[in-house]
Amino acid sequence: MRRTSLLALFLAASVALTGCSTVNRLNPFNKGDEGPQETASEGERIAIVAADQTLEVAEALKGADFFLPTPEMNASWSLPGGSPEQSMSHVEAGGGLSIAWKRGFGQGSDRGAHVTATPVAANGKIYVMDGEATVTAFDAQSGSQLWRTNLRPDSKRDKEAFGGGLALADGKLYVTSGYRFAAQLNADTGAVTWRTNTEQPIHAAPTVSGGRVFAVAVDNTLLTFDTATGATGWTYQALSESARILAASSPAVSGDTVVASFGSGELVALRAGNGNDLWNEALSRANRNNALSEIRDIPGRPVIYQGDVFAVSHSGVFAATDLRSGQARWSLPVTGITSPWPAGDVVYVVSKAGEVICVARESGQIYWITDLGKDRESNGGGFMGIGKKKFTTRPIWSSPLLASNKLIVAGSTGELVALNAKTGAVENTVNLGSPTLISPIAVAGTVYVATDKAQLIALR
Repeated sequence: MRRTSLLALFLAASVALTGCSTVNRLNPFNKGDEGPQETASEGERIAIVAADQTLEVAEALKGADFFLPTPEMNASWSLPGGSPEQSMSHVEAGGGLSIAWKRGFGQGSDRGAHVTATPVAANGKIYVMDGEATVTAFDAQSGSQLWRTNLRPDSKRDKEAFGGGLALADGKLYVTSGYRFAAQLNADTGAVTWRTNTEQPIHAAPTVSGGRVFAVAVDNTLLTFDTATGATGWTYQALSESARILAASSPAVSGDTVVASFGSGELVALRAGNGNDLWNEALSRANRNNALSEIRDIPGRPVIYQGDVFAVSHSGVFAATDLRSGQARWSLPVTGITSPWPAGDVVYVVSKAGEVICVARESGQIYWITDLGKDRESNGGGFMGIGKKKFTTRPIWSSPLLASNKLIVAGSTGELVALNAKTGAVENTVNLGSPTLISPIAVAGTVYVATDKAQLIALR
């Protein structure tokens, strides 16, 4: 199966055979010996999940009911996670999940381009970005195109790049890009208000709150910009890592606290106003039987919900952390590249292996696990049907969306799957016609998905 996502492409499976230095050389943005080279030693990392801890449904919770908030209609989706906290609880949307329309929005994913931006929406418009930094606005109801702005630079320095994302605030659209810039656009016209170049690529969407734009660059630096002028503000440098997934997550902001995650496996809380440290936690789990666990990246967004921070790492730790103190409340051995979804009494998370897991938010005990990661058989190779070989692939799934009592995920199989939010039973499967690992969003009763082929799909 062809490459279906930025994350899957750069998971760097060869690290098991060739070590972290190979992953560093494969990084197209690596500058050799330039920049900070400090790395934490193994002795400086404390595993917060025991090596023998396993993932099992709690006997006391099998078949037990739990509280979910009543679904509420939302009129906007301003950030990849819906709000500055990257949390939306329970939205009303989707219905029978019938495809209402599909619209192309530019360059899809191929060898040199990758569609990674989660759509954002407000005031009856939905915004998307293709694999070459072209931003398009559509009418959210009809799908008609309203405007299109190409932000790809002409500079020879950046002929190829990938990644970035979108955020909305106060009638402005904010863009970050692997082409090394952050920008502000008029959300109604697409006109560029300001544009600020950055030293490093930015692979994820920005977060906008309190007059600041927050974005994580590929060198593990949290950058800030003034929303009015684009002027750079304070920065925070996390530990460097020679091996990481070539992606970065969007920070979460609650009040005057910003929580960011990094390729080093660090989950860091800072004062939003000045960048002063509040606490730092390493989501690390050593596994001598799996060299890939040494990639400690937290590529999914940290999520703030009712005073706790939820995050999952590629190193195999899913944890709940007290926002104020930084004290870990519980942790589970989950390897993930997605963002958790807390709501009511539970928090949902999707593992890299394709397990959809429902966890008690207070205790960390598990209500149910549904495995969507079963191997799929495919045919490939050969010529004109001669010499084809059968092989199996394991699907990868997006972060979940809780909408109208359904937990919705999209995947590298080109399917959208809806599970019963209380039991985990699969209730509906929709063929999107294209793979995706971009999280679905929901606005005004409609679920939207952006695919690898740069198609925006509306489901009602």
